Amino acid sequence: MRRALTVTLTAAALVLGLAACGADAEDNGTATPPDAALKVGVSPVPHGEILKYVKENLAEKAGLKIDLVEFTDYVQPNRALAEKQLDANYFQHLPYLEEEKAAKGYKFTALKPVHIEPLGVYSKKVQSLADVPAKSIVAIPNDPSNSGRALNLLAKNGLIKLKDGVGVKATQRDIVDNPKQLEFKELEAAQLPRSLDDAALAVINGNYAIETNLKPATDALALEQGQDNPYANLLVVRTGGETDLRVVKLEELLHSAEVKKFIEEKYQGAVLAAF
Repeated sequence: MRRALTVTLTAAALVLGLAACGADAEDNGTATPPDAALKVGVSPVPHGEILKYVKENLAEKAGLKIDLVEFTDYVQPNRALAEKQLDANYFQHLPYLEEEKAAKGYKFTALKPVHIEPLGVYSKKVQSLADVPAKSIVAIPNDPSNSGRALNLLAKNGLIKLKDGVGVKATQRDIVDNPKQLEFKELEAAQLPRSLDDAALAVINGNYAIETNLKPATDALALEQGQDNPYANLLVVRTGGETDLRVVKLEELLHSAEVKKFIEEKYQGAVLAAF
């Protein structure tokens, strides 16, 4: 009798354990209600604007509730996702995500590309790159993926030359020719628009350019092209979260014809759909 009771209790424990493992989201095994709002961390522009369009025009018909949480830097959204304060975030491209995963051990999964924010070179001092004085200061992003991206953009426009094959991992140590003896100053991406008052050039991420009323299509002295651009921004979840039905629904909406049209009409080339 005791042996039978032990077997029964063991089997019950196993069933409960499996149920907990299969539960969606919380460590205590409590399933997330299917009608709970999906909490998504975003940069305000354009990510927040795109998701606000989805929330106000498409989500209700799909049976999806979305809560947006805005961040003004590139560090907090991943930290908040790892700490389960968010269900997903939408602010970064794949090279930056891979950097963060390698440095901090995040167990995240990237979903499909949504949009591209072309990186641009801006100035309040000169009208063209040919006019940049010798020994000028050039401000670039300080995170490795975007600093390499900035150096590649400057190299493609003839201001510097990089070692062959360094690609997106380029650093200042990879500059093999700098005919104007430019001095590079690395700043947090959000601070780059302010640097235009002091630096001759600033290489600015598209979202921060738009937020400060710069128009990439017309104000940039040089601008990345959308074709084969590895820096498309995308939705990111904790690994396993990609099967959350709310995430599946949001992915479908983000890649809909309606969202593509919204991006094209609102941003007029300053943001490009990546699908």
